[in-house]
Amino acid sequence: MTANPDLVIRGGTIADGTGAELFQADIAIKDGRIAEVGKVSSKGTEEIDARGRLVTPGFVDIHTHYDGQVTWSQDISPSSQNGVTTAIMGNCGVGFAPCRPDDHQRLIQLMEGVEDIPEPVLSAGIPWEWESFPDYMNWLSRRAFDIDIGAQLPHAALRVYVMGERGARRDPSTAEDNGAMAKLAGEAVRAGALGFSTSRTLNHRTSTGDFTPTLKAGEDELTAIAGAMHERGRSVLQFVLDPSTLHEDLPMMLRVAERTKCPISFSVTQNDKAPRRWRQTLDEINAATTRGLSVTAQIAARPVGLLLGLELSRNPFQTHPSYRAIAHLPLAERLLRLKQPEMRAAILSETPSATDDPLFFRPNYDKMFLLGDPPDYEQPPENALGPRARKLGKRPEELAYDAMLSDDGRGMLYVPFLNYAEGNLDATREMLCDPRSVPGLSDGGAHCGIICDASFPTYLLTHWTRDRKRGEKLSIPFVVAAQSRKTALSVGLNDRGLIAPGYKADINVIDYDRLHLHPPKVHYDLPMRGRRLLQQVDGYDATIVSGVVTQRAGAPTGARPGKLVRGVQRKLQ
Repeated sequence: MTANPDLVIRGGTIADGTGAELFQADIAIKDGRIAEVGKVSSKGTEEIDARGRLVTPGFVDIHTHYDGQVTWSQDISPSSQNGVTTAIMGNCGVGFAPCRPDDHQRLIQLMEGVEDIPEPVLSAGIPWEWESFPDYMNWLSRRAFDIDIGAQLPHAALRVYVMGERGARRDPSTAEDNGAMAKLAGEAVRAGALGFSTSRTLNHRTSTGDFTPTLKAGEDELTAIAGAMHERGRSVLQFVLDPSTLHEDLPMMLRVAERTKCPISFSVTQNDKAPRRWRQTLDEINAATTRGLSVTAQIAARPVGLLLGLELSRNPFQTHPSYRAIAHLPLAERLLRLKQPEMRAAILSETPSATDDPLFFRPNYDKMFLLGDPPDYEQPPENALGPRARKLGKRPEELAYDAMLSDDGRGMLYVPFLNYAEGNLDATREMLCDPRSVPGLSDGGAHCGIICDASFPTYLLTHWTRDRKRGEKLSIPFVVAAQSRKTALSVGLNDRGLIAPGYKADINVIDYDRLHLHPPKVHYDLPMRGRRLLQQVDGYDATIVSGVVTQRAGAPTGARPGKLVRGVQRKLQ
């Protein structure tokens, strides 16, 4: 019996994070950890009636890009509104430490281009009270948040710090460069870095159009960095590859893992050009694990979908000459111009001009949808604007134009550009079920004006266990384990992700029947009134971090027990 528990959660239906069947029990919490699971006779200082509610461990989101937000905000929304109690940042090789004062703008431009976080927001929000990675970690450790955060060492920042302009322009590193990067990487692990991240995709560019500094980093460079980090303690190498060079880069990354004994984690998605390549990739991962390698695939919970609109970063007509002439105008003024019949006729008659923007695709209206309310991320192909227009005897451009003008110019179009090559999510389900995969890629702190995927954790529960109509579902125990215990273990956080005595008291109390995602909307709540896409979520009765209720009925309580997690965490006893 637990004497004087701080909090007791009564009578909930528990998915404990192991993947085992649901069961009903009480949970006693004392001093920030779970003290008892079963029939708790002691009365808590605070009690939550969880009868008829689903009780889960807090979700661990390993791919979030909150590097900027954690420096200006203590509330790590929108992830903290989606049941996430630990968020990992420093993904894809981009971040803000280490950094010399002369390179502040360079790293901001890289984050702006890669992750669509506007430069004015970053310039106004980041205080730059550090230079080295250990200094950055020390500065973060003095801050309090509504969830825990963990950091990885970003390769682009490290490369530019050591190599300067040579690093930024992607010159090959020298043995001396590699030694310097390795030394700093080892220091980062001692300071609490959970891993090291890099990117080799052509889609990752600065806001001025330059490729990411890490695009062609040599195998010797990666081996030196990963090896030095893993020598200092368990450290994950997280990376993103480009489909065009996957056949070269994946074997190289596996060689790096084999030489350094470093666990690796990377994004696996389905793309339209090679819709079954993901299966080959997962087979290669599983073969590598039989050789003793630790490899984890990060899988998106639904299509990685672009949202297009007049209020957003991109829209289907942004390269049309007549639209470009008014693109600089405020939304209200643009809307008036776009409603004019002559402007509509001009834009619809024009051909898009060329662009090298990696996230602007020449519109394919057979894969462009109205998202709807509630938002539907698995619509049949006949719902796309192309088939709908043909049925109505119209051009799809007309439907797209009118849809964006709806809701006072705030209408959005949805383009699933990854994980939807076959017009359904069957491949995504197969990827999620692979034993070497975990959910990832929510990018909660990024893509402010084009992607709204921080709701992945909620979508995993609503769509995959309850609402899916176009294929097989997944079980609640499976989904909960995947995004709590499996994700925690993948980055060395052994103290969380389970509802069991001795573990960190990070817990969600969920009204499962009422759990619901609203359509994305634009909010102007970043520094300098910066814009970002957010989704309202209903159904989280309470989210608890280290035994403290941080969200209640979908609203923050103001409590901030979250902190920086330094390095691998042992299970609490």
